[in-house]
Amino acid sequence: MGTAETETRSFGVEEEFLLLDAETGAPIDRAAQIVERRPELRREADREFFSSQLETASPVCTEARQADEALRSFRSIAGAAAADVGAVLAGTGLPPVGGEHEGSVTPKARYREIRSELRAAAAHQYVTGTHVHVSVPSRDAGVAALRGLARWAPALLAISANSPIWCGEETGLASWRHIKSMAWPLAGYPPEFSSGAEYERTVASLVDTGILIDPGIVTWVARLSERFPTIELRIADAQLEPEGAVSFALLVRGLVDRILDDAEHGREEERVTPGLVNGAIWMAARDGLSSAIIDPVRGTAHPAAAVLDEMFGFAERSLERFGDAQRVEQYLGDLRTFGGPAQRQLASFREGGVSGLLDLYRASGVQERR
Repeated sequence: MGTAETETRSFGVEEEFLLLDAETGAPIDRAAQIVERRPELRREADREFFSSQLETASPVCTEARQADEALRSFRSIAGAAAADVGAVLAGTGLPPVGGEHEGSVTPKARYREIRSELRAAAAHQYVTGTHVHVSVPSRDAGVAALRGLARWAPALLAISANSPIWCGEETGLASWRHIKSMAWPLAGYPPEFSSGAEYERTVASLVDTGILIDPGIVTWVARLSERFPTIELRIADAQLEPEGAVSFALLVRGLVDRILDDAEHGREEERVTPGLVNGAIWMAARDGLSSAIIDPVRGTAHPAAAVLDEMFGFAERSLERFGDAQRVEQYLGDLRTFGGPAQRQLASFREGGVSGLLDLYRASGVQERR
C-alpha cells in the first residue's frame, strides 16, 4: 500500500437483475433469449443462478464516470431487449410476486451442483444484489478491510435495502433478501481473521469439509475475491438506479481506503463488540433507514441520520482525494431526506400494486422505450 495505491485505488460494480413478467411481475425465464437478441450482451452479461436473473459487471474503474457509463449502457440495452420478450429488467433484491414458485436453475453444471447440495434451501433463492469490489494490495490488507468495514456494515445495508415485498405482501422488513440469504451454509458477516493466511486456511477447511463446493461460493456479505485482488462487499440489494449503485460503490471505496490508510499509519483500529455485528445487520435489514442503526463498536443505537453523517465523516478524506465527496454527500443527503429504495418500493406498491412497482422498475432502469 502507499500513496500511489490510495490515489488510484480501483473499484468495480457487479449488478444483478431480475427479469419479471411485464404483466404479472413474476419471475420469467428470459435470460437466454435476452442475451441472444443483443450480440453486445454476450460480452457484458452473465446468466445467474436462475434463468430469470441476469448479471453484469463494470470494467475496473478509477473514476465514477467509468462505472456510470458502463452500468447505464447495460441497463438501456438489456432493458430494451427484455421489453422485446415481454419482460422488465428490475433492480430489486427479490421479485415482488411469484417467489413461492421454485426457480428454474440456469443449465450450468456448477449451478446444478449448488441446487443439488442446497436442496430446498436453494429452490426460492431469487436473491439479487449489488456487489462492490475495491482493490487491496494484499490478502492481509483485505483482511484488515474486512475488520474495519464491520463497523459500517449495518449502515451500508440500511441505505441499500431494496426488497420489502415478497409473494405480493409487505414483509415489514426493508431487506427481505438479507433474511433469505441467511439460508446459505455460510451467511452473515465473516468472523475476524488475524491474517490473509488464516482467511485462506479457513476457506480451504470449509471446502475440505464439504460445507462449500468451492472457494468461489463463499457467501458471507463481505469476502476476499478469489479471482481479483479485491475485497468484495456483497451486502447490498440490487439497486433501483445505476447512479445509486455507483454512489454506493464510491462510498464503499472511500471507507476501505480510509481503513487501509489508518492501518498503514498505525492508527488504532476500533473493534466491533464480539457477536454484535450480525445482530445489528439483521436490525438494519428489518428497519432500513426508518429507525435507529446499531453501532457494533459502541454497542449502542443511534438515529440513522447521525450514523450516516458519521460514516461520511470517516470516509470524507478519502472521498475528497478521489473527487467523490460531493456526490456521496448528496447521495446520503437524499437518502436522509427521501428515504431509501425500499421506502420507494413500498410507496409505489401501496399506490399502484404490482403494476406500480413495474412502472417504478421501468422508470428507474434507464430502459429504452419503443
